[in-house]
Order: sequence, then structure tokens, then C-alpha cells
Amino acid sequence: MSLENIKDLFLDSIEVKNQILQGDALESLVSMGDEIVSAIQNGNKLLLCGNGGSAADAQHLAAEMLVRLRPQNNREGIPAIALAQDTSTITACGNDFGYDVLYERMIYSLGKAGDILIGITTSGNSENILRAMKAAKESKVKVFGFLGCEGGAAIDMCDEAFVVPSENTGRIQESHITAGHALMEYVEDQLIEIGYLHMEKN
Repeated sequence: MSLENIKDLFLDSIEVKNQILQGDALESLVSMGDEIVSAIQNGNKLLLCGNGGSAADAQHLAAEMLVRLRPQNNREGIPAIALAQDTSTITACGNDFGYDVLYERMIYSLGKAGDILIGITTSGNSENILRAMKAAKESKVKVFGFLGCEGGAAIDMCDEAFVVPSENTGRIQESHITAGHALMEYVEDQLIEIGYLHMEKN
């Protein structure tokens, strides 16, 4: 890969984000944020899941809620769980039942009515994410999607969806983590503004 190829990669990423800015995808983040704030106020939690890089994004965003998102906001934790729990749970489920049911089982075990699930899938067609969304619907857990490729089969299962206008996995994931940070900052700001979060001195 040459320097020009690397520049092209950056330009492609910028172009995808520009397309997002010109559409209405960002409005879905505000809707998601308001729903998450309401759920947290009501004693519920955020659940997140994905595969591969999207699993890492789910863990990343859960950590931002549980620990701290911005150093200037030294606040208490916000309840969030990444459903790629640990290697023992993942491998036990994969060995005993198959990976397709991993997140579904986590939803039935950990989810409760009023919680919110964010399913992250670049294709919109990941079987274990689709099964998790179905389980969430049955458990009265609200379903949000971070998707790509026009949303795939997941789009019809989501109460709200942020869809990246690309079929390139890398570009979709780059936009997902940007959107994820924006969403978590929105939630944090709203919870601070209404006085829900206890702030500590740095």
C-alpha cells in the first residue's frame, strides 16, 4: 500500500461521514439518546453486542458508560453491559449450543423489560445479532441497531437504527464508533443536565 492509497482510505472515510451528515441518520442518534436517558432514569440498563470489530465497539462503548467518557466529567457509572461477556461464557455457549444463540441467551438471562439493546452489525444480517434482537422484542427490551449495507434484515427489527451508507466494513465500523461516541456523550450530557448523575471533584 502506497501513501496515496492511505490518503484515499482517509478520503473514503471522510466521504462516508459527509454522506451521513447530508442524510437524516443523525436524527436517529438523538431519538436513541432520549430513549436511553429515560431508560436509565427508570432503573434500566443498556446492553450492547456485535461480532469481531463490532464486539470490540460494544465493549468500548459499555466501558465509556461504566467508567468515564470524558475526563472533565468525573461522574458515577451508567449501567451498560457488553454481551460478549468472557471467554468461558463465549466458548461454553459455542461448544454446547453454537455461537448463533450466544447473545440470545444473554438477553433472556440478563435483559428485563425497559432495557435497551444496541445490536451492532455491519451487514445487518449477522444471525446471532438477529436472534438477540428477536429475543429482545420478546422480552420487551427496546432494540436499536448500528448497521451498514442498507440495514440488512436487522433494519426491520429495530425501533431505531443508525445506518451507514456504505458496504465497506472498515468505513462502516469507523462511522459506528464515531456515532457511538456521539450517542454516549449525548446520554451523559442529558443525565448531567437533569441532575441524575452524581458528579465528583477531579
